[in-house]
Amino acid sequence: MAKILLIEDEESLNHVVAMNLEMEGFEVTSVFDGNEALKYQDHLKDFQLVILDVMLPHVSGWDLCQAFKAKSETPILFVSAKGTSHDKIKGLKMGADDYLAKPFDLEELLLRVRILLQRTNPKATKSSELRIGDKVINKNTFEVENTQGEFIANLSKREMELLTLFQEREGEVVARDFILDELWGKDAFPTTRTIDNYILTFRKIFEDDPKEPKYFHSIRGVGYKFTNLLKDNE
Repeated sequence: MAKILLIEDEESLNHVVAMNLEMEGFEVTSVFDGNEALKYQDHLKDFQLVILDVMLPHVSGWDLCQAFKAKSETPILFVSAKGTSHDKIKGLKMGADDYLAKPFDLEELLLRVRILLQRTNPKATKSSELRIGDKVINKNTFEVENTQGEFIANLSKREMELLTLFQEREGEVVARDFILDELWGKDAFPTTRTIDNYILTFRKIFEDDPKEPKYFHSIRGVGYKFTNLLKDNE
């Protein structure tokens, strides 16, 4: 489990980001003040990533970035309302590994987190690939490429969750209602047609002939069955 140091003084945003990171399986330590954050400069080896706001009380994110990079190579992702090109360049020149301007989409933040962690932990990346035919899905970045490394598509978080569910139940008939309960929960109100639309998208991306699917099979009146010819990392 990757550990993330989240330094953000806006309490509501800190809690929302921390909650979403924890839902993705990360362990988060939240800090709300520059002085408090400075105490972690000798303990950065305990973290795989730092998410750092620029405008903080007492000690700025700029100063924290310089202090942290002087001690450790732990990657830093700046998140800031200071989103001009000048600010981004300044942050990257200071040694930050990425810069995301506020307001940001949480899914984009999570994607950038995965990419940074992937760069620093290539072994984890290798085990996070799924092959379907001649397509390769990176389960960290949600990107689909062909076996020559050419970009094909970006998957959404929900599409990745559905593919993971099919992977876990490969060869089984999976009912539409079961999928809805697993991914949306009993309090949500999508229709079974929602699943059908996802399958149509998967067929366009992964099937040579969407009308004659080899991987995503319709089981009339029930749901779908996923049969893959290539396993992870083969």
